[in-house]
Amino acid sequence: MSARTLPLLFLNLGGEMLYILDQRLRAQSIPGEKARKDEWTDVDRKRVMNDIITTMFNKKFMEELFKPQDLYSKKALRTVYDRLAHASIMRLNQASMDKLYDLMTMAFKYQVLLCPRPRDILLVTFNHLDAIKDFISDSPGILNQVDETFRRLIETYNCLSDGEFQLIRQTLLIFFQDMHIRVSLFLKDKVQNSNGHFVLPISGPVPWGTEVPGLIRIFNHKGVEVKRTEFTTAGNYVTPQREGSFELYGDRVLKLGTNMYSVTRTVETHMSGSSKTLASQAKENIAPNPLAKEELNFLARLLGGLDIQKPAGGDTGFRLNLFTTDEEEEHAAQTRPEELSYKVINIEATQEPGRRAELSRILGELEVAEPRPGSAEKGEDLLALMDGL
Repeated sequence: MSARTLPLLFLNLGGEMLYILDQRLRAQSIPGEKARKDEWTDVDRKRVMNDIITTMFNKKFMEELFKPQDLYSKKALRTVYDRLAHASIMRLNQASMDKLYDLMTMAFKYQVLLCPRPRDILLVTFNHLDAIKDFISDSPGILNQVDETFRRLIETYNCLSDGEFQLIRQTLLIFFQDMHIRVSLFLKDKVQNSNGHFVLPISGPVPWGTEVPGLIRIFNHKGVEVKRTEFTTAGNYVTPQREGSFELYGDRVLKLGTNMYSVTRTVETHMSGSSKTLASQAKENIAPNPLAKEELNFLARLLGGLDIQKPAGGDTGFRLNLFTTDEEEEHAAQTRPEELSYKVINIEATQEPGRRAELSRILGELEVAEPRPGSAEKGEDLLALMDGL
């Protein structure tokens, strides 16, 4: 696995999360002069977006994120997004948070699958960051945070070889390989089958730097072309006019990673039959996992830099429903397989002593494997955790 995958995964999923939240907040916004105290206004929407983006691009947080490291488990990353989604006055219940995470992951999975070449994953990331900058265009301070991350991306990834980007792409596909959530938007556009698998096109532009298929060249031992043979292809391929820009500003050309919610559409998620079966039959692996402790330490470092905004006074914040009605949200919460739900783990890790104490508390609360015969120490069994969090 690539040790450079985590920043790309985090930023792209975070970008999709912001697209979804912005669309839902706009749909539920009420004009300020008409809104009741418990209703959303456009001012509330901007505050939520600014708070989440500020937290997401925190300097210390980014420094920790960009350190070369293995990709961590789905549950560990899910914990980070739980914290991010609640970094402002907005509150999501379990069902809405599950739906939000499903939409995020399936959208980015589709983008990774469609990338013409592995290096274009960086263009997808730039599209997300370009859109995020539009969200906070009137907040220069936050905009500088995003630009700093943009420069860090350019410095870190522009120099990587095609082989390293291929390894990054394979790492992402391994992360997404068992996730087959059906999304109504994809189903309506016929880019996803009823079983949750994506339909990949066989036509369109070929990757930059390659030629349209249909010609076989034969060379002799001296490297001189001696024969050409043409063949018919099943798809209708075209040559791209230009390469997307990998600079701070520029035309990315590639449209993957842009906001597909800019046009108001209802987006639903459904577990496919195969995924339900997998969820009910394949419990989390409870074999001893030597990386479990490292994942907790990783989360402590990662979340320690997050300055979460807490509602003033006794205000619990505004509630956002990602479903059409409250009844749909309640039904989703009741029918979702328990194995696919996650508990929010708040890690206060601003100082080393507190960090160790919090990790000890979490270790005590996590489900652990049954003691192995012959285990000498009780402490050893605390490392026999489920895979990740």
